[in-house]
Amino acid sequence: MKMKIVSRAGTLALITFFASVCAHAQFSEPGAAQPGSAFSIPQAQVIQPEALIQMMHKTGSAKPLVLQVGSHVLFAEAHIPGSEYAGPGSRPEGLQVLQQRVNALSRKTAIVLYCGCCPWGRCPNVEPAFAKLQQMGFTDVKVLFLADNFGDDWVAKGYPVEQGR
Repeated sequence: MKMKIVSRAGTLALITFFASVCAHAQFSEPGAAQPGSAFSIPQAQVIQPEALIQMMHKTGSAKPLVLQVGSHVLFAEAHIPGSEYAGPGSRPEGLQVLQQRVNALSRKTAIVLYCGCCPWGRCPNVEPAFAKLQQMGFTDVKVLFLADNFGDDWVAKGYPVEQGR
């Protein structure tokens, strides 16, 4: 697979657009651990970007399966190298795509989910995807903490990206 250098300005513009759309949607009070909110994911299951980078660069150990569970448009624009698109976690058809992708895997497989469409507390995708994997019996699932969005918390910080697919 060929890695491309993505225009940081173009990627940030697109991600900022999606984040602004998400920010104007109706949501419950920020910071409240509502059902379906990323705030309901246990802190022990949340991973910081730096920790994920370290996991991805470790030699001699299995790399986690990294799955993006948000917008396919954002995934095509820029995503974590080696990650796979697994459907929008907020939609039943997205959860079916996720389930089909992981169904044959060992329930001990290390999986990292991320979205990055919106601020953490407003993301409609990561918690349903996380809950689905827990329901399926996966025991090593983490969710990448992107406080504001993928553009600000990954791309703008200079972490590696690839585009397409």
